[in-house]
Amino acid sequence: MRVGFIGAGRMGAPMVGRLVGAGHQVAVLARTPQRHEAVRELGATPVGDITEVATEAVVLCVFTDEQVRDVCAGPLLAAMPTDATLIIHTTGSPRTAQAIAAQAPQIGVVDAPVSGGPHDIAAGRVTVFAGGAEDVVARVRPVLDSYAAPVLHMGPLGAGQGMKLVNNTMFAAQIGLVSEAVRMGARLSIDETALLGALAHGSGASRALGMIERAGSTERFIGAVGEFLSKDIAVVHRTLADLGFPLGAVEAVVNAGVPD
Repeated sequence: MRVGFIGAGRMGAPMVGRLVGAGHQVAVLARTPQRHEAVRELGATPVGDITEVATEAVVLCVFTDEQVRDVCAGPLLAAMPTDATLIIHTTGSPRTAQAIAAQAPQIGVVDAPVSGGPHDIAAGRVTVFAGGAEDVVARVRPVLDSYAAPVLHMGPLGAGQGMKLVNNTMFAAQIGLVSEAVRMGARLSIDETALLGALAHGSGASRALGMIERAGSTERFIGAVGEFLSKDIAVVHRTLADLGFPLGAVEAVVNAGVPD
């Protein structure tokens, strides 16, 4: 399949590598000589004009929801052929993907935020939460399957983003719970390293706890993931505020799990 790619950075670069390895023809937007060289090293074709990535499938993997809207406000959507598909990996509001679909009814749109890191993408096992019409998701399965397993179709357009926001809210809450447990342990004269190791063997164990234990401390782990998690939780707050739906009982631990 011919694939255009925008955002070949920390998360996007291993996606491009996997797409090339799966036999897809990949054109990547690269506007500097340094980016051109990096794209060539991945085996893809660097292009300097955004309309040159407007092929049958376009993958968008920028950092923020605002960047998604900025990219789609330009000439990209109009340049995409009829029945092409835009795949949005950026975590953001469900309404962003829905607005883009309304703006460009001639193409398909799939909101497909990921759960995992660059190492998961490189191994072909990052999780994708996909939202969109069944036939639209099906036609870009060969793209997603190049770097994702599982690809979970969550429902109509926007449901993928909704699932990612639920997931990241739970993740932040689990980090916050561990942070509070460490604070409690300190009052009970329990060393943090010992506490994290012991919890891993008890009923309080969780995936987040395991990641924190491997990082060595809650402070170190929050420092490593804070930028990304803070961005996503800000989207959670904005989205739920639009819906008039409060976080409720989990808000305090969610806030404890992300940096100020």
